[in-house]
Amino acid sequence: QLAESGGGVVQSGGSLTLSCAGSGSAFRPIGTGWLRQAPMKEREFVAGISWSGGTYYADSVKGRFTISRDNAKNALFLHMNNLEPEDTALYYCATDLQSWNGVERLRMGQADYWGQGTQVTVSS
Repeated sequence: QLAESGGGVVQSGGSLTLSCAGSGSAFRPIGTGWLRQAPMKEREFVAGISWSGGTYYADSVKGRFTISRDNAKNALFLHMNNLEPEDTALYYCATDLQSWNGVERLRMGQADYWGQGTQVTVSS
């Protein structure tokens, strides 16, 4: 019920924007954050946006990534600038329905809805 798009291959220093759309007949979830998983590494929190619009970022992406959401379109975005090879990973959109702000459980790698992931590869 969550589908990511926008991944690809980019050179170091480049930019990409990821999108996440919620779908479903009875309930369409809206994403509340992004996580990523690089090969041989654990899934990690990247960015989240609370129900009130507050934003949260991992230290490794602060100042380079921006999360945003269009509630009317049920869409979540991750704008990534100044990409580094260390950002190479499979990026997942996720929804946390249980924590007070929709983000806290994402920080622990937990979510109620997950997308399939979109691959981002940054070449040096």
